[in-house]
Amino acid sequence: MKNDLETPLDSGEHRALRDQMIEQQLRPRGIEDEAVLEAMARVPRQLFVPVELRAMAYADGPLPIGEDQTISQPYIVAVMSEALQLKPGQRVLEIGTGCGYQTAVLAEMGLKVYTIEVLPGLADEAKSRLRSIGYGDVEFRTGNGRHGWLEEAPFDGIIVTAAPVAVPNVFLDQLAPEGRLVIPVGRWSQELRVYRKDRDGCIERQSLFPVRFVPLVKTP
Repeated sequence: MKNDLETPLDSGEHRALRDQMIEQQLRPRGIEDEAVLEAMARVPRQLFVPVELRAMAYADGPLPIGEDQTISQPYIVAVMSEALQLKPGQRVLEIGTGCGYQTAVLAEMGLKVYTIEVLPGLADEAKSRLRSIGYGDVEFRTGNGRHGWLEEAPFDGIIVTAAPVAVPNVFLDQLAPEGRLVIPVGRWSQELRVYRKDRDGCIERQSLFPVRFVPLVKTP
């Protein structure tokens, strides 16, 4: 959270659960970027899940958030955030706002965040939630994320929180030189990939590990 006020919605108990998440789920699995760890120590994950699931907010797994979508496992959020290799002040495009948790982590890292959500209900809820807890600098768009955000391109990083069958070329086109795209790819068998654009516009690809994400929604 952007402040350190003790409230029932973000209590000392919640902060202890975040510390536990970091020390038991993230550091032992190799997450080393202190900016990522510090961001995830501050963002109140329990506020991004349905009320009836808040007791499970810091569990080591994804959770449903409605409309057949999920909030990613904390470890996956950390891996994807770290893989961007961005510094405060750089610009990142998020495809798939969802509940807004990944958005908040990126904003807490000091990045300028542009985020797109295709489902209006989730988009409205995420925008209201993020505004209410202090992330007022995030730029929102409701619409088809497959087109990226041409008016604001290029981006230093692009992060995609749902899996296309193949990587849309538009994402690579909207990367700045030395920018990185972090994206799950595949239908039945998915893998998490990182694409890096060099100074000359050439693309390098790295495969990280198998993952399971909801499909990237198709719209016109």
